[in-house]
Amino acid sequence: MAPVEIVEVGPRDGLQNEKVLFSTGDKLTMITRAIDAGVRRLEVASFVHPKRVPQMADAEDVVAGLPVRDDVTYIGLVLNKRGALRGLATRENTAAGKAAIDELGAVAIASDTFADRNQGQTSDESVAVSADIVRLARAEGMSAQVTLSAAFGCPFEGRVDPARVVDMAKRIAECDPREIALADTIGVGSPRRVGDLVAAVRDAVPHIPLRAHFHNTRGTGIANAWAAYRAGAVTLDASVGGLGGCPFAPKATGNIATEDLLYMLEESGVESGVSLDAMLDLAHWVEDRLGRPTPSALSQAGGFPTGAGDQSAA
Repeated sequence: MAPVEIVEVGPRDGLQNEKVLFSTGDKLTMITRAIDAGVRRLEVASFVHPKRVPQMADAEDVVAGLPVRDDVTYIGLVLNKRGALRGLATRENTAAGKAAIDELGAVAIASDTFADRNQGQTSDESVAVSADIVRLARAEGMSAQVTLSAAFGCPFEGRVDPARVVDMAKRIAECDPREIALADTIGVGSPRRVGDLVAAVRDAVPHIPLRAHFHNTRGTGIANAWAAYRAGAVTLDASVGGLGGCPFAPKATGNIATEDLLYMLEESGVESGVSLDAMLDLAHWVEDRLGRPTPSALSQAGGFPTGAGDQSAA
């Protein structure tokens, strides 16, 4: 089966809703250990107002401390031009031999109410702003991609019309982003709906690679990831330990856990290039920093038993 790329979103999406604030050093350790495990694309920071998301207040410090790697893509989430300019400004680090953001991640939201709560825009405005961010990044020689958030449902407006999401993808495709992601921001999707929507977007914009992003709020996240992969999503987001949640979405819980996703992929014969054992070790490190278990199933149960009575081996 075709390999899949894993984007580790734990350092951004995973931590942005946590009450326990990770230090800059802890974030860098988390990122470095994910890279050592084989992850080659990571969301490392969010360039948003620190008063709205205080967990991301050290974005520039995190970027400046990242390992300098030619084989790793560092993604910075941005919601508007101001955030995009902050991300672009990190390229000044390279003169001092430090790391910079390699890719901007913009967000367009499929419902007006959630778009207003999340970034103070209408849904159509979020599409226009995202397209502008992609064009700005491309003009400056930087990669950019767009996530279509709340693609399967809105916490305030309910179900989202799939035709609406397909139309958004078509409009975003006009600015030629690196990829388009479909995000189940509040975890309401089901495998059938996910497969249908990914296939519809794939058919509508066949020249744009697709990524999928799932939260496990209602226990369908891993199944949804498999459905997205089978329907044509070549990249999947995940967060170590299953951490995460949007600060502006009521009752939103964590992303699918990276280690849970890796287990499912490995047992299904799909290669990712990421070490399950190393990500399990990282999940346990995260638990130590949090002082509590994470939502991940595998961090509690371990990997496939090795036999000889060993039921906890990773």
